[in-house]
Amino acid sequence: MKETRALGLGPVGLWTSYLDFQPAARVREAAAEIEELGYSSLWVGENVGREVLAQAGVLLSATRRLVVATGIANIWARDPVTTFAAQCTLAEAYPGRFLLGLGVSHARLVEGLRGHRYERPLSAMRQYLDAMDRAANVYRAVRPSPLPARVLAALGSRMLSLAGERAQGAHPYLVPPDHTAHAREVMGPGPWLMPEQAVVLESDSIRARETARAHVARYLSLPNYLKNLRRLGFADDDFRDGGSDRLVDALVAWGDEEAINHRVQEHLDAGADHVCLQVLVSDRTRLPTEQWRVLASMGA
Repeated sequence: MKETRALGLGPVGLWTSYLDFQPAARVREAAAEIEELGYSSLWVGENVGREVLAQAGVLLSATRRLVVATGIANIWARDPVTTFAAQCTLAEAYPGRFLLGLGVSHARLVEGLRGHRYERPLSAMRQYLDAMDRAANVYRAVRPSPLPARVLAALGSRMLSLAGERAQGAHPYLVPPDHTAHAREVMGPGPWLMPEQAVVLESDSIRARETARAHVARYLSLPNYLKNLRRLGFADDDFRDGGSDRLVDALVAWGDEEAINHRVQEHLDAGADHVCLQVLVSDRTRLPTEQWRVLASMGA
């Protein structure tokens, strides 16, 4: 899988927000089990739950080999110097096991929640990366060697290009394999491409789509995602009532293990280096441990 092998990554990792609903002791247990199941990475996000870099430290301390990645750390949540320092701290303490994913988030989370002005996100990301790079010249603590990698949450062509130029690659979220093919075309063969893929391990179409639609519906009020979905050929009719079957099926793979594996392979064939499976269940306060175990053979 190209250079992702340098991080010890196989074709499949896990992405989850469900750890935020568990006490820290259970989080450590879950991370250790995910590692023992053979997954090579565990991705966690940042919204209104745990602070993502502190969470990454908890997960790293509970495991020995697992690569822990932020998918993503919000650039509006901390200044670039702090982010660079945190990245170096974790990368030096856990060599080759921490991957920083950065993203611009969404206006309502940045302005309404954090009180910042959300404007010109591409320029904001470029300036943030510039400041992180300048921070490397003044950082005085023990440094990791080599300097750690970073990836960017990227959907549109300009952010994908930036991810290929100023980071090791991209971590697109809520995307079908068609987007993966587009992203690979934009970035070229070298940069890492690590899309998230939501899955429901359920063969009954009614139950599967009910869980999948509840997930997709949460994103249909966010302009960044809607704009990207329109670029991929979806229209207003697909965004009503939590999403059309066509949209839900494109964004969430559901069915048995073979069906999930088929979707992963579609991403890999389209140019992905590493696919981050987000296993969905109807109760978000419950960890999908049984589903993680069933799908573990894909993580090798």
